Amino acid sequence: MLFVADSAKERIQDIMESQHLDKEYFVRVSVTSGGCSGLSYSMDFDNESRPNDQVFEDNGVKVVTDLRSFLYLCNTTLEFSGGLNGKGFSFNNPNAARTCGCGESFAV
Repeated sequence: MLFVADSAKERIQDIMESQHLDKEYFVRVSVTSGGCSGLSYSMDFDNESRPNDQVFEDNGVKVVTDLRSFLYLCNTTLEFSGGLNGKGFSFNNPNAARTCGCGESFAV
């Protein structure tokens, strides 16, 4: 399962409204190689399903990931922090053994 915090839900809804994205769109998250800790998160809006997609809905937000990424993201919560010191969207990943200082990459 992938989870969506209230803060992320509100920001996702705001972005979708401002970009005029209809209900067909969902949040696609994935894990790619790279970053100072070895793996990086990726997040975007999409409206096309792919073979082997894993589909979740939490807090009224549909989140989709590929099967390989799900192995790294299982039980992760998508969060959002705004304001002057906010870092935007972030992933609270219980599978990450370590993260880099900026929080953009992780290792398992």
